[in-house]
Amino acid sequence: MTSPISRGFRGHRPDAGTAAKLPPGQYETHDFPVLSAGPTPHTPLARWDFTLGGMNGQAAKWSWAEFEALPHETITRDIHCVTKWSKFDTVWNGVSIDTIIEAGAAKGIEAAPFIMAVCDGGYTTNLPLADVTGGKAWLAAGFDGKPLPAEHGGPVRLLVPHLYFWKSAKWVREIHFHDHDEPGFWEGLGYHMRGDPWKEQRYTGDA
Repeated sequence: MTSPISRGFRGHRPDAGTAAKLPPGQYETHDFPVLSAGPTPHTPLARWDFTLGGMNGQAAKWSWAEFEALPHETITRDIHCVTKWSKFDTVWNGVSIDTIIEAGAAKGIEAAPFIMAVCDGGYTTNLPLADVTGGKAWLAAGFDGKPLPAEHGGPVRLLVPHLYFWKSAKWVREIHFHDHDEPGFWEGLGYHMRGDPWKEQRYTGDA
């Protein structure tokens, strides 16, 4: 049986100018590879919405117009894929998860130590709350000064650049709070529960 986990592309030895920015086992690319677990969804903005679900059973929902009205930020970060490519100084525009949680709290949403992101197409990924708060994560709707293309997760993807990029779930539509950590799609197939590239947390059993 073929393993669903790819051990990665072959890269090139980094030069001295980029080596310090590369986590172990990574190589720099100037491209933006498209990797997905299934077909690319195309949701019209008129039908798009985002839901934040609380531990208390309450939920808050934003239409596209309501999401666009939230404070947006421009973010420049390096990103690192578990398949071993890294792309430096990528520029995104989006809404901080801190802003979403604050707006949800005003609507009675009860937070918890873990979240599960749920996407169009059924993809899910789990994250500790500490990894998406404190200015560490965003709902990104723009890339490189343009609306985020569908193949890269548009209209909105989760952006968690300090973790391997499978945690930056494409086509995100919901975030739910949980009191315990449970695996998402790739985590259930052998990927690490957290995915820190600097610790090479690629697969189950990695430190």
